[in-house]
Amino acid sequence: MRIRIVPAWLARAVLGFLGAALLGLAPVPALADFTFTTIDVPGATATFASRINAVGQIVGAYADAGGVSHGFLLQKGVFTVIDVPGAIGSGAFGINAAGQIVGTYTDAGGISHGFLLDKGAFTTIDPPGSTFTDAFGINARGQIVGRYTYGGGAVHGFLLDKGTYTDVDPPGAGFSQAIDVNAAGQIVGGFEVPGEHHGFVFDKGVFTVVDFPGGLATDALGINAAGHIVGRYLDASSVFHGFLMANGAFTTIDPPGSTFTEAIGINGAGQIVGDYFDAGGTQHGFLATP
Repeated sequence: MRIRIVPAWLARAVLGFLGAALLGLAPVPALADFTFTTIDVPGATATFASRINAVGQIVGAYADAGGVSHGFLLQKGVFTVIDVPGAIGSGAFGINAAGQIVGTYTDAGGISHGFLLDKGAFTTIDPPGSTFTDAFGINARGQIVGRYTYGGGAVHGFLLDKGTYTDVDPPGAGFSQAIDVNAAGQIVGGFEVPGEHHGFVFDKGVFTVVDFPGGLATDALGINAAGHIVGRYLDASSVFHGFLMANGAFTTIDPPGSTFTEAIGINGAGQIVGDYFDAGGTQHGFLATP
């Protein structure tokens, strides 16, 4: 089984993972004490919030009435559309304190590429020889993480640092992707071996597995400067919930009335963004404020 990180309407996104050691497990996960605010782009049929930076700027993606995906930036209550010129679909997935944005676009031939948006200029991000690329996170140093593949081969995580691409693949993984990177260069993501899905933290050359206690599958999707991690886990009833892992303790994050939740981004103030489905099956973004 593989599970997604970006919205279903953005197509191919899948996550999966492998495991060994556990990271900071708490015996009984707590329930979150947050104030939840729904994020819906006006006129959208689905909205997905991916990252929030230190000044509260939020990026994500939405589907319009025609099913076309667009990126967005939300700041001070105003939505700005982010579309790569010439693309047939775009999504914004990462933003740093300087307002640099990374994401993914699909070209006219149906090929996915990563992008960086900096001071109004778009730059394509594709590891050499890749046949599809997604860029998911960017930190204050401009380091970018994501995933790519060659042809129909294995999916690899990557780190782009000062023009150099480096694979981020836990040992033995048949599928991996790097989802976020904080100011210290700690990377979170996910990987798989047959039948197993786990999150990971990659820090100073060492991979550590992140598994929600009792979860059937776990994905680590965001990390802030304090090393607090957000993500999602699959429970015994095959329902996804968001989580926060801070100071060795796990906290479940579910907006009221949600039937599926992903906690995807967290900033230094502990504000969390992500997405959830309501009882009617509509996808919304959310902001959780402690």
